[in-house]
Amino acid sequence: MKKNIFFFCAIALLSLSSFSSNVECEYANSNMGYAKSQINAALQTQDINQARFYAYKALSALEKSKNQLNVCGCKYAKESMLENIEVLLLATKSTTLEGTINYLNASIELTNNTILVLESHDTHESAYTSDALSVNTNSTPISKVSYNKSLFETIDISLEKYRISLDKVVESVNCKDATAFARRIHDECEAQLLKPNISEGSKYYNLRTKEITQEALNKIGNCAATK
Repeated sequence: MKKNIFFFCAIALLSLSSFSSNVECEYANSNMGYAKSQINAALQTQDINQARFYAYKALSALEKSKNQLNVCGCKYAKESMLENIEVLLLATKSTTLEGTINYLNASIELTNNTILVLESHDTHESAYTSDALSVNTNSTPISKVSYNKSLFETIDISLEKYRISLDKVVESVNCKDATAFARRIHDECEAQLLKPNISEGSKYYNLRTKEITQEALNKIGNCAATK
């Protein structure tokens, strides 16, 4: 009987820890998306100082993702990101625009690779798959992870009202105004997610709000094409 209780407790702990790690992987992926937008902005400029500026912003986003990837446990994504950090450092130090652009092109490939790996991280080895039935005494306590899961579910429910309101904006407001409105919210969420010491609730709220807003932006599409 005691063995059965231990087995089920181990499974519960692993399941809840896996939930927490998946959320951290999503946070990291969000930061990768922000970094990608900054690298693309750098690639579009013909000014070396501007290119360096955007490269530095992308680098900052990657640096802030280190702890998230540690919790996420996807070693392939972490390896790709660490290589990317080195490349972006070279981009910020390059003395020619051509050199900076070359490093940025390498960086965008690494960023795309990291995003791809994170989106399929469940198929890779993670911190929770190598010893599936071995309980780590340093793992997050069940009570804490359960609390987080309950909090996340509450946030998901509350954001359904936002989803409905945003859908109404997409349907009733002209394309450019709806895009500007959604883009402001999307960018603000990205900025919040990059802040240090943000609470778990705020991180999750901003992550989900960003995802819902991105869905709306995808529905809106290209305003120029709708004319």
